[in-house]
Amino acid sequence: MTATAISRRQFIVIGAGAGAGLALGLAPSAASATDTAARLNPFVRIGPDGVVTVIAKHLDKGQGAATGLATLVAEELNADPSQVGTEFAPADAETYKNFYFGDQGTGGSTAIANSFDQYRRAGAAAREMLVAAAASAWGVSASDVSILEGRINGPGGRQAGMGDFADAAARLKPPATPALKRPRDWTLIGRDFPRVEIPAKASGSPGMFGMDVQLPDMLVATVARPPRFGARLRGHDDADARAVSGVVGTVQIGDAVAVLARSTWPAIKGRRALKLDWDDARADRRDSEELMQRYRALAETPGLPTERNDDAKAALARAAKTVEAVYEFPYLAHAPMEPLDVTIRFDGGSATIWTGSQLQTPDQTTAARVLGIPPSKIDIRTMWAGGSFGRRGVPDSHYIAEAARIAKAWGRDQPIKVVWTREDDITGGYYRPAYVHRVRAGVDGSGRISGWEHRIVGQSIIKGTPYEQYIVRNGVDRLSVEGVQDMTYAVGALKAELHTTGEGVPVLWWRSVGHSHTAYAVETMIDQLAEAAGADPVAFRLAHLGEDPRLAGVLRTAARAARWEEPAGAGLHRGVALHRSFGTAVAQIAEVRMRDDGTVRVERVVCALDCGFAVNPDNIRAQIEGSIGYGLGAVLRNRITFADGLVEQQNFDTYEPLRIDDMPEVEVHIINSTARPTGVGEPGTPPIGPAVANAVYRATGKRITELPFSRHGLA
Repeated sequence: MTATAISRRQFIVIGAGAGAGLALGLAPSAASATDTAARLNPFVRIGPDGVVTVIAKHLDKGQGAATGLATLVAEELNADPSQVGTEFAPADAETYKNFYFGDQGTGGSTAIANSFDQYRRAGAAAREMLVAAAASAWGVSASDVSILEGRINGPGGRQAGMGDFADAAARLKPPATPALKRPRDWTLIGRDFPRVEIPAKASGSPGMFGMDVQLPDMLVATVARPPRFGARLRGHDDADARAVSGVVGTVQIGDAVAVLARSTWPAIKGRRALKLDWDDARADRRDSEELMQRYRALAETPGLPTERNDDAKAALARAAKTVEAVYEFPYLAHAPMEPLDVTIRFDGGSATIWTGSQLQTPDQTTAARVLGIPPSKIDIRTMWAGGSFGRRGVPDSHYIAEAARIAKAWGRDQPIKVVWTREDDITGGYYRPAYVHRVRAGVDGSGRISGWEHRIVGQSIIKGTPYEQYIVRNGVDRLSVEGVQDMTYAVGALKAELHTTGEGVPVLWWRSVGHSHTAYAVETMIDQLAEAAGADPVAFRLAHLGEDPRLAGVLRTAARAARWEEPAGAGLHRGVALHRSFGTAVAQIAEVRMRDDGTVRVERVVCALDCGFAVNPDNIRAQIEGSIGYGLGAVLRNRITFADGLVEQQNFDTYEPLRIDDMPEVEVHIINSTARPTGVGEPGTPPIGPAVANAVYRATGKRITELPFSRHGLA
């Protein structure tokens, strides 16, 4: 998320489609400044060869956003998919802002929802302009000209490529309200549009990712940062580092030292050779268990009430049966395949930055502040990103600021690529916060949920950032309690409270943000309540969904596809979970088998989702498969722990992602919907943990309330 769940709920909400942004006169992005293509509007450029370039305002970090935006334009333009490519937009918040949170940025699974009307209008405007240009040249009425599969057609069998009239079209005034195609006439939206980046990825195209950037006279920098959060640098000796072949110098930037070299390996060797004197007087030196003990104690005391604060105590006193549980969730790293990297060139008056920028506006303004120049003098060239899961969308743009400080301290007009190693990334903080939940709930004599008390303890992601004013209400960070205060189910009385802790560990949104832990607590508790009521878990959920047909629809679809009411098969056990996040309802049923060594093997996951109209069904399926794999790796064995304040995990050997032989068969069912698109990149992650946990209970009789599963010998 990115600014993730900020969008629809807490930020300045501007109606989707407002300000379609078709004004001409946009300065070309640096990546395309020398081409001869005609710009029909800020989102569409057409070359003489008929190649259509869609300017993507959203970062594509593997989730397929660029392909989705290309689909929207190609549909209305009537382009052939084979002639459509994409390019990332320059940093220009006025033109390319995300309507949901005002800045230019990507997060909260909003890319398609935010751009659905805007990019269709851009394609439709380009189509009408091309038609008008061709009609004028041919001396015919615009009604006699059409575009089909990327070719312009006129009376008497006349044909032309779109590139033949692109220049003339670009000189026309864009229509204010271009006519959009009716959904029944769509030929590309709702079908499997090919991913635009696959040829480049498959061929290993150079320069695609930020880590690939190579420039003349470029230096590579690695940074020695404090080993404990809060430590200060008393002093350092860089003589041995400067003696490493290939190292050209070092610079101190606050409480860190950067080693600059001609290539990556000398920079790493030089950093290892530094002699560093750390002052740990202000550093956090606690172990993980000490922190969790404090969290458990806080969970036993009243916290700040959330917006939903009913008299659940009285309701629970009248309950026929009550159940309670304490849940513990560890810190989690994002661990994208491509660690952080930034290439910067600063000449004293302006700067160019190459990186997989997820929040271009904060990145641009932060770099400008550090360098002491106007934001307009910062040219951000957004690269494809090798994953993020929230890691590149940092409100304080700390890794951009660090690169800018290095460039400023170096003081030479020379490109510098700052490289984070995997160890830097996993030990460097900005984790999904650790949380403790204490839940007590009950059912009445008729099997209805009568009351629910839910107390959450953990750090705020948003406190201290510019977004705090929009998201924190009466001391409660909504990102900490989402999924509880707006619970999926109709509960008789709900009392939710929050303790926000002040740990020194930097934290950040992680794929699905608060839902990554709240869904687990809620959905495993729902199973316990169903058992207390003597009810089937699916039937119990359906009985508590109120008047929400979309939630009921995905649950029924998943249950039917998984054959829930039939025996699971020899050695197999099923568990179910249902959750709504980012506007999308998702139900998952997991089938697990216990291995002879006592560990769990997830064999199959059946998932149904309602994300509104499915723009690219194949990409949606891919996103759900990926989000299930990502979430499953976390619940099975991922955690960040501290010993004497030092992070114990370093790389994929100790922070182990899901392996290919652990990946279950995934079956995805997309509900046919005419509603506007909602999020897809994150909503598949929250239900997988509780679905597996509920299946493990059926297999072993053991409730897993402390993650990951590996702590219990189950993974």
